[in-house]
Amino acid sequence: MPGSRPEVFNREFLEVRGRILELAAALDRIDRAEGSVEHDPRCTQLRQALVLLAGPGPDRAERIQLVFSLPYAENWRDEFQLAARGT
Repeated sequence: MPGSRPEVFNREFLEVRGRILELAAALDRIDRAEGSVEHDPRCTQLRQALVLLAGPGPDRAERIQLVFSLPYAENWRDEFQLAARGT
């Protein structure tokens, strides 16, 4: 369903707006809750993702996914098999 940039923008605007509002509401709920999560590494990931989201570029989804991904490990198969066996 490709189209011109204005067509895509018009088609996507309401859904994107809704998702941004959902995100804002979730962050508000976290801020209003008791305790602190400032030292949780996931907070850093969320901040990095939001910076990338607000920035320019066509590859935002890929760059944001990389923020939440583990670094590549050459021996991932060995590690996965050990974890699957429970050793």
